[in-house]
Amino acid sequence: MILLAKLKSEEAKRILSNTPPEKAFWVNNGPVLKNVIELANAARNLTEQQFAHHVNKVKNDFAKWAAEVIRDSELARTLLRIKSKDELAGAITERLKQLQKMLK
Repeated sequence: MILLAKLKSEEAKRILSNTPPEKAFWVNNGPVLKNVIELANAARNLTEQQFAHHVNKVKNDFAKWAAEVIRDSELARTLLRIKSKDELAGAITERLKQLQKMLK
């Protein structure tokens, strides 16, 4: 059981760490994000235009970044289902809380 807790803690640390600069997320007409904490903060302040630029019928840039760069498949699956910027902010904040609990 201790090994499982250690693995979860290590995974949470990895997910919460900064991405390399070349893998940062560039919000359309907004901030450049290096980690999940910055994503959570930015999600609360997105305009409808910024949200629509990154999430629409053709793509979901947030889910793609979570899957490919952050390598958090759970967050990526959740973000694929979001339909509004409020849902985005809530989903990321909830995942952030889960990850922070794993560190304890």
